[in-house]
Amino acid sequence: MEVVIIAGRAEGGSLVGGAIEALLAARPTAVLGLATGSSPQPVYDDLVTRHQAGTVSLGRARGFQLDEYVGLPPDHPESYRAVLEREVTARLDFSPGAVTGPEGGDLDDLPAACTRYEQAIAAAGGVDVQLLGIGGDGHIGFNEPTSSLASRTRLKTLTEQTRRDNARFFDGDVDAVPRHVLTQGIGTVLEARHLVLLAWGAGKAGAVARCVEGPVTAMVPASALQLHPHVTIVVDEAAAAELTLADYYRATWQAKPASQGL
Repeated sequence: MEVVIIAGRAEGGSLVGGAIEALLAARPTAVLGLATGSSPQPVYDDLVTRHQAGTVSLGRARGFQLDEYVGLPPDHPESYRAVLEREVTARLDFSPGAVTGPEGGDLDDLPAACTRYEQAIAAAGGVDVQLLGIGGDGHIGFNEPTSSLASRTRLKTLTEQTRRDNARFFDGDVDAVPRHVLTQGIGTVLEARHLVLLAWGAGKAGAVARCVEGPVTAMVPASALQLHPHVTIVVDEAAAAELTLADYYRATWQAKPASQGL
């Protein structure tokens, strides 16, 4: 697990955007795992800048959503399909239909929808780079605390804290936040070839520390990333504030050969 402590979000977005540019140059058909929320937004903004400059094309790439609300129609402005359309797909040159999400609209079809989604990811050859944020309680995707570390795409019930956290996207109305979601499981996430977790601000410092330096436990789902062979944690100084080995992470990043990339 590599921890990269940077000055701010824009620098983090440029760092990860550059790695994705290099991946697409080597493999134009790369598969990206797309997360929503504020954490990956600097990466998407950076990719848009690179695309406008003519150095990045996603015309042959594929994308897979990390999760989706259950019960919201696809055209609801806060469905993750709609969010990714606004923030990513419409701003880049993905081909029509190249970004796929789990189908959370039909409650009677959820188990089959989860199976189809797993099969779609496998048929695409798996995810090359999975972008992740982290919740204050250490969740990744919508894998809430006590989620199985071997879990696959499935239905989950959100904690009240997660619903309160997400109420800001629903005009502050926690009752408007769906109680159920479909999410890639931790086992699914861990099959991606490169995991990139981004976190900003002091509010994420405790979760980042437990993810990186704490024990691997279902109580902190993000701690399962310690089991993966290629994980990059990109955080600003505030989010790194509780890391015991922060000075070591800074030193190893500064000494890293440029040829190794991210």
